[in-house]
Amino acid sequence: MRVSDAVGQREALKTHLVEAVREAGALALTTFDTPLRRWTKADGSPVTEGDIAVDRLLHRRLADALPDTAWLSEETPDDPVRLSVRRAWVVDPIDGTRAYIGGRPDWAVSVALVEDGRPILSAVFAPVEQALFVAAAGAGATLNGAAISAVPSGELDGARVAGPKRQLEGLARLIPDLIEAPRVFSLALRLARIAEGALDAALASGQSHDWDLAAADLLVHEAGGALTTLDGRVLSYNGSALVHGALVAAGRARHARLLELLKDRQDGFG
Repeated sequence: MRVSDAVGQREALKTHLVEAVREAGALALTTFDTPLRRWTKADGSPVTEGDIAVDRLLHRRLADALPDTAWLSEETPDDPVRLSVRRAWVVDPIDGTRAYIGGRPDWAVSVALVEDGRPILSAVFAPVEQALFVAAAGAGATLNGAAISAVPSGELDGARVAGPKRQLEGLARLIPDLIEAPRVFSLALRLARIAEGALDAALASGQSHDWDLAAADLLVHEAGGALTTLDGRVLSYNGSALVHGALVAAGRARHARLLELLKDRQDGFG
């Protein structure tokens, strides 16, 4: 399938993306919670034969969908040619590989189309839960076809927050009534739950990569939320630096209050 970059073809491209991530999720399920070959990468993170198989499927299904579009995936060697083009598919074949290996449900297939540094189309699919999140720039976000939105309240007391334990402990000292939500291994899925209103806020430590974030970033913003650094900067993707610092995501009102609360305490949230 080849799709021009005309605005009128966006729905066809979205349909193609949805079909690809559903197919990828189905493939991942064939080896989920089974003995499978796995190894440790140079950075200490795990990878499995399932990650590689899903990466290859997505590359095959998406690489020809748009001309002059680069490929940036956690499981594919980086090609610096991507830095010279406007568009790139940014992919995490299985986000939350530790959950995938451990038989937990909180892993996801995460894909974004990035243009000039920002995601314009994305999908996050949690196959075990059959939860498909989709967003398109300027067109909102959906979960299994139904429109979703982040929680609009700016209240911090009683907020349900997920994130790394060190960050949650630091935030709890500032918000005594904070509710620490159970850990979500997939960062993309953790952020998607902000978009659907299942969480009030989410934190990310300073080791997240483009492929962990790009798809969920668009979901959060299209659902009326915000995902930024602790000093309020929106992220840029497909650049020379792929690793991002500490992040906070929430509905816009609560996000603004969290940034104000954390502005002088950033050293405890890196």
